[in-house]
Amino acid sequence: MKQILTEGLISSIIASAWADDVSFDKIKRDTGYTESEVIAIMRKNLKNKSFIIWRKRVYGRKTKHEKLTRLIDRELEQ
Repeated sequence: MKQILTEGLISSIIASAWADDVSFDKIKRDTGYTESEVIAIMRKNLKNKSFIIWRKRVYGRKTKHEKLTRLIDRELEQ
């Protein structure tokens, strides 16, 4: 269930989205907002340059997706 989008929640989502160790799946479990919704929140609430830097940083980053992280961990264990 989605939480109501307050300034505090927006701030929390932004902090979580910037964190390398917090996946989009965890953000969805905690807030109810999907990856595309988090991207829209980031786009709306960050300065344009900050948004671009963030997107470059998280694009393709495996730690932002739990399924990819688990696959990599399995490969490393073998």
